Amino acid sequence: MSTALSVAAPKNETRLGPVYLLAAVLAGLVMPVQSRVNGALGTHLGDPVAASLVSFTTGLVLLVVVSIFVPSARAGAKLIPVALRERRFPRWYLAAGCVGAMVVVTQSLTVPLVGVALFTVALVTGQTIGSMLVDGIGFGPGGRRRINALRAVGAVLAVVGVLWAVSPRMATSEAVASLLLPLLLPLVVGFLMGFQSAMNGVQAQTYGTPVAATLMNFAVGAVLLGVILLVRLPFTGAPNPLPTQWWYYLGGPLGCVFIGLSAFLVKHLGVLLTGLGMIGGQLVGSLLIDLVLPAPGALVNAATIGGTLLTLAAVALASVAGGKRPRVR
Repeated sequence: MSTALSVAAPKNETRLGPVYLLAAVLAGLVMPVQSRVNGALGTHLGDPVAASLVSFTTGLVLLVVVSIFVPSARAGAKLIPVALRERRFPRWYLAAGCVGAMVVVTQSLTVPLVGVALFTVALVTGQTIGSMLVDGIGFGPGGRRRINALRAVGAVLAVVGVLWAVSPRMATSEAVASLLLPLLLPLVVGFLMGFQSAMNGVQAQTYGTPVAATLMNFAVGAVLLGVILLVRLPFTGAPNPLPTQWWYYLGGPLGCVFIGLSAFLVKHLGVLLTGLGMIGGQLVGSLLIDLVLPAPGALVNAATIGGTLLTLAAVALASVAGGKRPRVR
């Protein structure tokens, strides 16, 4: 005798779906700002790894302070050694912090070379593919979510929308071809971000708060970056002195917002829909930055606005299509 088990989302979660999706879009808004800040810091220090370590250290300090003074965060932090000792999740899930470190290094290294626009194209393409795979195999805390035709179309339209939005900033085909090699790094990192979100989501569920998961993410990433910097130091020399302007140090706190919300949302939306919502936010954020604080060569025209709207429509399509978990018999 077989028993059909429905693992559909609770009604309360379904009602909150639009709220969760809006939170994903708002989380995505911080990514272009973080990319601009970390890219500028990497240029100032003359060392992308040092810039990434500064970003992770500031974020880690903020998370430690929150974990000391906020009761729920403090309770989650106390569960970290217990969860690790009892192996409540595979310990290699801590590698999510290594992916986070790679994201920041890639920002610091690639953005000054190719700009925020092309960096976003590569990152978003990899992120969409990785998120679809993660949802398809059920790697995240929300379990397996069916990738139906409408959700697949939504994912493809999201990438098309990003390409359309940044098309004014792509010069000749020869110029774009020369940037393909530098863009491979954010493409790979974007692919890994889907798995990072899933691993952070599992940790957040285990600790009872995304703050603790984000704390571990930043702690692991900071240790990795510190080791890499020390190993490279005899060969590359010391980085330039730290800047005095306060805004250079916003990358870490913004990363806390991005990773923390991602860890919380993947349980409720799935990795793909969370990623698509953040992608929409990234494009809106890039558009606002180019309008308010344009970088040299920034261009906002009909293609930029049209591509952004198409991506947001793709996110809406994917959310309407659902992401229902399959029935298990």
